[in-house]
Amino acid sequence: MMFDRIRLRNFKPYADTDLRLSDGVTVIHGLNGSGKSSLLEACFFALYGSKALDGTLADVVTNGAEECEVELWFTHDGRSYHVHRELKRYGDQIQTTTCTLASDDEEVVRDGAREVRSFVADLLRMDAEAFVNCAYVRQGEVNKLINATPTERQDMIDDLLQLGKLEEYRERAGDARLGVEDVLSERRGELSGLDEQVAQKEEKDLHATLNSLRSELTQLDEKVENYEAQQRKAETSRDNAQEILDTYEERRDELETLESEIDDLEATIREDEAERERLGDRVAETRDRIEELEATLESRLDAVEVADAAPETLTERRDELDDREGEIRDSLRETRSQADALATQSENLAEKADEAESRASEKRERAGNLDDDAEEAAETLAEREASLAELKTERAEKVAAFEDAPVDVGDAESYRESVSADLDEVQAAINETTADLRTAESRVEEAERLLDEGKCPECGQPVDDSPHVDTLDEDRERVAELEAELSDLRERESSLSDDLDRASDLVSIENRLSQIDDTRELVEDGIEEKENEVAEKRDRAAELREEATTLETEAEEKREAAETQAERAEDAREDVADLEADLDDVDAARERLDAVESTREAITDAEDDVDRLAEKRAVIADRNDERREFLATKRSRRDDLREQVDDEEVEAARESLSKAEDYIERVTDALADLRDRRDDLTSRIGGVENELDELEALRDRRDELAARVDELAALHEETEELEAMYGDLRAELRRANVESLERMLNETFELVYGNDAYSHIELDGEYELTVYQKDGEPLDPEQLSGGERALFNLSLRCAIYRLLAEGIEGAAPTPPLILDEPTVFLDSGHVSRLADLVDEMRGFGVRQILIVSHDDELVGAADELVRVEKNPTSNRSTVERAADPSLEAVEAELNADD
Repeated sequence: MMFDRIRLRNFKPYADTDLRLSDGVTVIHGLNGSGKSSLLEACFFALYGSKALDGTLADVVTNGAEECEVELWFTHDGRSYHVHRELKRYGDQIQTTTCTLASDDEEVVRDGAREVRSFVADLLRMDAEAFVNCAYVRQGEVNKLINATPTERQDMIDDLLQLGKLEEYRERAGDARLGVEDVLSERRGELSGLDEQVAQKEEKDLHATLNSLRSELTQLDEKVENYEAQQRKAETSRDNAQEILDTYEERRDELETLESEIDDLEATIREDEAERERLGDRVAETRDRIEELEATLESRLDAVEVADAAPETLTERRDELDDREGEIRDSLRETRSQADALATQSENLAEKADEAESRASEKRERAGNLDDDAEEAAETLAEREASLAELKTERAEKVAAFEDAPVDVGDAESYRESVSADLDEVQAAINETTADLRTAESRVEEAERLLDEGKCPECGQPVDDSPHVDTLDEDRERVAELEAELSDLRERESSLSDDLDRASDLVSIENRLSQIDDTRELVEDGIEEKENEVAEKRDRAAELREEATTLETEAEEKREAAETQAERAEDAREDVADLEADLDDVDAARERLDAVESTREAITDAEDDVDRLAEKRAVIADRNDERREFLATKRSRRDDLREQVDDEEVEAARESLSKAEDYIERVTDALADLRDRRDDLTSRIGGVENELDELEALRDRRDELAARVDELAALHEETEELEAMYGDLRAELRRANVESLERMLNETFELVYGNDAYSHIELDGEYELTVYQKDGEPLDPEQLSGGERALFNLSLRCAIYRLLAEGIEGAAPTPPLILDEPTVFLDSGHVSRLADLVDEMRGFGVRQILIVSHDDELVGAADELVRVEKNPTSNRSTVERAADPSLEAVEAELNADD
């Protein structure tokens, strides 16, 4: 696997960065805190997302930014991939909005943080933790494997070499074995229960019981058939008797109905005759009422202006009244409209007069306000003229401040930036010198401690005959040189700080001069504006007073016209009252005409009533004649029915019916008892047949379960063998890996630490590490010096990396080897050996090695050089690829930085 390109936007200190990476050794260098490690963390985050972070997603988003974007292009096993992650801030939370992975041929597409992380883990055969333990030595974790307990180290290395999968498979096989044991035990218990059930049912002799029950059922069926035949004969006798009795009852009911109908007809005839007499009386009364109405009509005709009460005469008189009413209403409508129009005109003229007076008052008030505004503008004008004079005085004073300054007006900002840049360089040099001083002091303190103990400060061996004793004096001289250099730098820092304060004061004065010039221009424009405003407001006030006088004259004229129109409207209202009185007269004449017409209609209605009542009396007479004929027919039928009734035949039928019903009742009870017995036998036969079916089903189930128990027993034996196989395979592979890892570790450690102090390293089956001196004395890695421990751990990490690469040969290659500040605990001698280790890893076929370091030797060993710088003003980092990464060019660049 190889990283091809990383692009960042708002990731930690990077605002917008795009860096291409190539194969070979790439060294990323720059000042402390410039953001070197963040580039490697971005690659790690692109692959594994939040699992690659020690904190939360909020830690990766640049302070003050709302969004963050990370893209990584990498090649693995001959195929190119692209990972794209986007984060966005929602209130106090940071959430992943985009997370995709795609291959160059688009055959692989993943969407979602969890799916992408899972795909990467499967692709590299390692999750985020395994990636850190194998390929990524993070800053401050160089001693992670040595400081780990044997169990922790065992888990780390087993997971990297995929042995953890074998343990997982062994545990799964064990779980499967236990599961099979549970099921096998359960099925054996079930089989034993089935054997008992089959034995119990076979003891009942179910077939003999079934034959006996079927024979008894046949006998019962014969008895039931005999009783049912006798029952049918009794039912026939009962039905014949019942038919005779029913016929008797029907005749008796008909006779009773006829007698009732005869009585009803006689009563109805009497009632209708009485009604006919009452109708005759009403005819006489109506004729008397007609005479009274005719007399009333004669008297009402005298009150209306018509010759008679004929309909055409009344219609003609009504048309005359309608015409008169129409003429009056037309005149009334016209007069009312005229009165309303005159009243409206009067009101409108009065309103216009009020409006004109109000407008005149408003204009006089506005004129007064404009006079006040003109006075205020004049006062403001005087104030601005005074302010202009003050600004001119202040500007002269500020310009005088530059007379003894090192720069002219306009150059203060450039001067401050120059001083600030010099101060930043001095402070950076102080930080580096302070770090170098602390390192030198630490080496002196450790050397003095070892000398007190009688050991060499370089190798920890006895001081006698050691070639390394003289380095202590050199370290002490280096401390003195660094202290003197630091003192000079601090004096230079103090001087530059004073110059920066002076420059900041000049920038403030220069800014104030710019403000004064801008303000003076605004004040001069304001003076001219106020002069124009005073003149305009006074002219406008005079115009408004003239307009007010004109409006007051117009209001007086309109008020006189309104009074004239009001008088004309009152005269029109008097004419309206006269026309309304004429309408009342027309309504009274119409009411008298309606009275004549209603009397005439009442006479007509009364004559119609007489005719209707006479007709109804005739209808009643005809209907009674028909009823008398129907009454005679019913009386004849009643006499015939009385002769057809035979009392002796009816009594014999009643006796036969009673006997038949008694026999049917007794045979029905007997049949019910026989049928119950037959149903019981049928149910018992069904029960025996069901038990026979259950017996067959139990035998089938027993056979199937016996076969299943045999299968489970065989499966249990297979799971035991599988569990043992995974355990043996894991032990065998661990043994082989331990041997290979021990060999590679000794090869690597001998290469990078070839001295006379140690002979070899041993690694036991539990990954316990032991270092042996030349005299055969064993040492725990914790007994090594700080630099030796760091180099030892790097050797172990590289050996694991080599073993992992060889273990998957023929499949996808391993990830890049990433070393973040590996020289933190190393002195110059150990750094040279680390450089040899890096070169050796290239010889083992590692395609890409990424190193974060500012050490000269590692920078010189680089194929590609990437420099990281941070802008002190914006606090944002940028990256730059060196054009010529050769050692000479790098040294020149580092000297320029110093």
